[in-house]
Amino acid sequence: MKSEQFVGAVKKCQICSNKNLELVLPLGHQLPVSSYLTKKQLQEPEITYPLNLCRCPKCGLLQLDYILDPDIAFPFIYPYRSGLTNMLVKNFRSLADLLEKKYNLTPKDLVIDIGSNDGTLLQGFKDKGMRVLGIEPTDAADVANKNSIPTVQEFINKKTVAKITKKYGKAQIITATNVFAHIPNMPELINNIKNLLAKDGVFVSESQYLLAIVEKLEFDTVYHDHLRYYSLKPLQYLFNSFGCTLVDAERISAAGGSIRVFAMKGKRPQSDRVKKLIREEEKSGIYDKKFWNQFRKQVMTAKNDLLAIILQCKKEGARLVGLTSSARSNTLLGFTGINNQFLNYIGEKKGSPKIGLFTPGTHIPVVDEQKIIKYQPEYVLVSSWHIGEELMKVMRKMGYKGKFIIPLPKPRIIK
Repeated sequence: MKSEQFVGAVKKCQICSNKNLELVLPLGHQLPVSSYLTKKQLQEPEITYPLNLCRCPKCGLLQLDYILDPDIAFPFIYPYRSGLTNMLVKNFRSLADLLEKKYNLTPKDLVIDIGSNDGTLLQGFKDKGMRVLGIEPTDAADVANKNSIPTVQEFINKKTVAKITKKYGKAQIITATNVFAHIPNMPELINNIKNLLAKDGVFVSESQYLLAIVEKLEFDTVYHDHLRYYSLKPLQYLFNSFGCTLVDAERISAAGGSIRVFAMKGKRPQSDRVKKLIREEEKSGIYDKKFWNQFRKQVMTAKNDLLAIILQCKKEGARLVGLTSSARSNTLLGFTGINNQFLNYIGEKKGSPKIGLFTPGTHIPVVDEQKIIKYQPEYVLVSSWHIGEELMKVMRKMGYKGKFIIPLPKPRIIK
């Protein structure tokens, strides 16, 4: 079922409806990061869409100025499986443990995961004996259902919510990990979550945290899937506007630095952690226009420095390849112009549905990472640099003897 969502140019803030948005970082026109190509499709046209990061001076929300049709951003044949990323698997298991203890969950409680992908998160709750249900519009739902994780293969909308509550009842826990910033039409989304949630239920979201993005210069996390880039002040405004309370929050290391937020229906006490984090945000300067002018300059410097390293390596006649073809890597490659003239191929973990395909726009072949070990290229660009330490250790253990290029926050070569 097609999502009942707004698409196109954003003319007002997605949270507070302020019409005067300020441009923060122009990334030009880019391809959807999940639009991988077959060899045959390399001869066909590709459609790009505006990709610009804007700021709302009223509520402080960072957001894109164009919303892509969800059916394009999240195609039915979706080349991503959360179960293939060790960092995510560990994070999801720890989240299930935390919520079980924090809210005294019992086997009769229902846990719903929005954007559940292959069901990796829900598996942790199922192992504890709880009832689970995923909401996932792509073919990743097939994997979940085959693994006995009940999953509704639809976008979340009013009809889906009505069917779920009638069949399963209300949820004690609703999770949205790395998808709460992906779904357009915030009023509809919050109302759908409220209608799914039990009276004393808890909504838990994990999203990349704006402070982490600026601290580590993670501009590569800007792509069409991510419509909003959250800090706590705008989220507090959002939940208050819909009769809910942001009751707790904590910073976590997942996805290069994320914020885990807990919200409940009604007016409720707020933890000291929330208040402390908001004070830290205000002190950092992220609600100041001058801060973002400096951020833009830092991004351009990093881009130029990375290109200088790549060009020097090519000038020396070295072979360059990439490691991991993540969504963020496609923003990095597209923005810097690092294409198949620079990288011979990109290695992915065995079992990845991206193997055999080509990266959008840059047309770099995606192969089994064992090819890197076999041919020993002189340089490997670690595109998922936020987990670079882990990836480099794995590659050394597998037998890679060359050098690594870490692209951000300061581009550098590691021998």
